Amino acid sequence: MSLVDTANQLDSNFHNVPIMYMDMKIENRKSPNFKGYSPLLSGNNDPNGAGDLQEGFEFGWEPEISQDSNESRNEDGVMAGANVWPSEDVAPGFRERALRYYYAATGLGKALFPIFALSLDLSEDFFDDKTQHSAALMKLLHYPPQTGPVDDRVIGIGAHTDWECFTILWQEPGIQALQVLNANKEWINAPPIPGTLVINLGDQFARWTNGVFKSTIHRAINRSGVRRYSIPLFFGTDYNVKLEPISSCVSPERPPKYEVITAGDYVKARLQATYNH
Repeated sequence: MSLVDTANQLDSNFHNVPIMYMDMKIENRKSPNFKGYSPLLSGNNDPNGAGDLQEGFEFGWEPEISQDSNESRNEDGVMAGANVWPSEDVAPGFRERALRYYYAATGLGKALFPIFALSLDLSEDFFDDKTQHSAALMKLLHYPPQTGPVDDRVIGIGAHTDWECFTILWQEPGIQALQVLNANKEWINAPPIPGTLVINLGDQFARWTNGVFKSTIHRAINRSGVRRYSIPLFFGTDYNVKLEPISSCVSPERPPKYEVITAGDYVKARLQATYNH
């Protein structure tokens, strides 16, 4: 089964999870690392917006299914903590399918790092010691349709950049919502293309490369008239790694642009700002 087929299967399983169960039992406000269910309008990615019209379920690394699912890792620092899941009684097979796609998508993510290294004239193993622990978060997202008059301050997700190195995004086929801001400051559609995934660059790469790689500014507006689903995997450096500029990306003409911070501290600060807790 291909990676995209696995995502399609997970998407159909996610449709059937009772949202009220997620809302009451595993809301992310109850988790110190923001894992679990995020209700409609609970997040706000655009400071000029009034909330994101989406709900989702977020989780990260854990051992294979046969091992202890409550294990967390010391390397995760401020982002340490186990995933939370709906019970098998409520969502049979959900955790297994979610992790199956997670493992496959993180495998793809690890295969991309050598390509980015070579594009920066670095050795292809440059990122290997900085990406040993799959510091990657996956989110299953549901966007209800926006019909009638639409307040541009409340859209599926407001204009923002992602916080990790890059995002691997599956979009539900046939439903346009994702838009990307181009170099001319124009919003252009990024429609789902069957059998493909979207790759967005994020803030960690922008910081590591001192702005040579730029974060993709994007948003989602679901005016299709039907509900929409998507599955992003936010793949970053290990949480205990400092986001220091790569030496080849610094010069007198390009002095350091960003304060040095660990990846975990950066991601957690962005989560706190988005969910206001």
